[in-house]
Amino acid sequence: MASAKQVKQLDRVIIRFAGDSGDGMQLTGDRFTSESASFGNDLSTLPNFPAEIRAPQGTLHGVSSFQVHFADHDILTPGDAPDVLVAMNPAALRANLGDLPKGATVIVDTHDFTARNLTKAGYTDNPLDGDDLAEYAVHTVDLTGMTVAAVKEFGLSRKDAARAKNMFALGLVSWMYGRPTEGTEEFLAKRFAKVPDIRDANITAFRTGWNFGETTEAFVVSYEVKPAPMAPGTYRNITGNLALAYGLVAAGVQSGLPVFLGSYPITPASDVLHELSKHKDLGVTTYQAEDEIAGVGAALGASFAGQLGVTTTSGPGLALKSETIGLAVMTELPLLVIDVQRGGPSTGLPTKTEQADLLQAMYGRNGESPVPVVAPQSPGDCFDAAIEAARIAITYRTPVLLLSDGMIANGSEPWRVPEVDDLPVIDPAFATGPNEGDAFMPYLRDAETLARPWAIPGTAGLEHRIGGLEKGDGHGNISYDPANHDFMVRTRQAKVDRVADSLPPLEVDDPTGQARVLVVGWGSTYGPIGAACRRVRRAGGHVAQVHLRHLNPFPKDLGEILGRYDRVLVPEMNLGQLSTLLRAKYLVDAIGYNHVRGLPLKAAELAEAIGELVSSVDGVELDLSGVGHVTRDHETSSKESATR
Repeated sequence: MASAKQVKQLDRVIIRFAGDSGDGMQLTGDRFTSESASFGNDLSTLPNFPAEIRAPQGTLHGVSSFQVHFADHDILTPGDAPDVLVAMNPAALRANLGDLPKGATVIVDTHDFTARNLTKAGYTDNPLDGDDLAEYAVHTVDLTGMTVAAVKEFGLSRKDAARAKNMFALGLVSWMYGRPTEGTEEFLAKRFAKVPDIRDANITAFRTGWNFGETTEAFVVSYEVKPAPMAPGTYRNITGNLALAYGLVAAGVQSGLPVFLGSYPITPASDVLHELSKHKDLGVTTYQAEDEIAGVGAALGASFAGQLGVTTTSGPGLALKSETIGLAVMTELPLLVIDVQRGGPSTGLPTKTEQADLLQAMYGRNGESPVPVVAPQSPGDCFDAAIEAARIAITYRTPVLLLSDGMIANGSEPWRVPEVDDLPVIDPAFATGPNEGDAFMPYLRDAETLARPWAIPGTAGLEHRIGGLEKGDGHGNISYDPANHDFMVRTRQAKVDRVADSLPPLEVDDPTGQARVLVVGWGSTYGPIGAACRRVRRAGGHVAQVHLRHLNPFPKDLGEILGRYDRVLVPEMNLGQLSTLLRAKYLVDAIGYNHVRGLPLKAAELAEAIGELVSSVDGVELDLSGVGHVTRDHETSSKESATR
């Protein structure tokens, strides 16, 4: 009888599943993530896949991967380097090996290590035969062969049987890290309910992978990562795109407005359209338009009719929508424009992340066309950012640009489901009619917000002109008067500036109050910046962090905050767009930290840059070599921390 295997306690693990695009790595990673979330770990994920629908099989260009970082404490990023790599073929091994630290665990499916596949991956010799992998803990397993044998009873073709190998791998890794199994089995039963043989084969492969880990002598240790402390509440794992969709639904409910989404499918924003199409019962109408221009035009038309008009896109689509966004500026109607940023220019890197649309969002329209700009910082934060964007659009009668990105859109994290009573109420305050005996004045303004009335077509007494030509102040008739145009341009800018009056004070993370270096970020850089600042602090350095949700207008206290510090560092996944804006507005010597690699910033590299800046300012040497791994004892949480 085999002796019980050793169980080691870990505080965090980073696992990367990698294989061909058809190997089901995204599904495998998603299932592992879901089970980790249900177990109670904090987590963050990074899906990474080719743009091609049928990427070249067996090549480096065709490799798809899914990285998940899960822990028993608060974490902020998917992790810089995997502790475990599951490689389903030679290309997956070669494409990801350079990211692994020494001593990492590598689980390799040996089945496809043929001469042909090795050549396609760029190998001259089989790396499993020599000392090339001596620095790693390598486990060679014929995952495909064992899967085919395990599901033989279901009478599938060899090709269909082999497709279940990802479930074998998932079962094995689930055993290694004590993940629950019930949820995955229920998922498979539901997903393949109409194809019983495929359903049973996948469930069997999953169980066989688990049992292999339990019984084989190749794996003598399993690992335990305990649940993370979290505030009481109901949690679920959520992606950024899903949170955006839920936030739009909530905005519609809280404002009492039907939600209309006019959208043209584009990576990585399409999932918002897919999800919203499921919620007709909550007053949501979705329209898959023939192109980007039609999508935003329909959304603006819906806003004119008294609905919450929304359009979703990525950078190339935002360029096409620019004329209609300008029309929304001129007509002063609410409109939500969601840009899920990706690598550019042109088609660029459709499935990779980037932050390079900020200046397009700020200035990418003809004329003086100011619009508020909002950016979520994480997948779960997309829910609140969507509601905030809707609040601004409805309250101030303006289009609002929401800048998500591929990292946020496809990544996931545990999300605390909010209480409905805690959500803000948004009042559309429709115009009900002119004063008795007066003509309706569609461009009279609210004294506080400078918003014009929102008059629903067909309402008696509220007939008015609307369109792209300049409007006369108050009466709204077409006007070519130079003085009026100057006044209206300045008024539209002042209306956007008034948004700052409704923003709360910025939160500055400066634990000791002794920092002379401030790191300013926006969007998905929140995680890497936060993790990097923690590393610098654990090494004895003093550094402050502030993260911007509102990029236009900036919060009113931002200038004063920038002035407190001797150095300001601005990490971005672009060539310095926010730092350019900060320099121009506040005359601060903002220093850019810029990488445009289609991947999130790495916390370790950013920590080195912050550490060097802190050292130069404070005159101290910081040793960051021993602070790479965050532990429970050293972690300072920026999330709510309480027992579940």
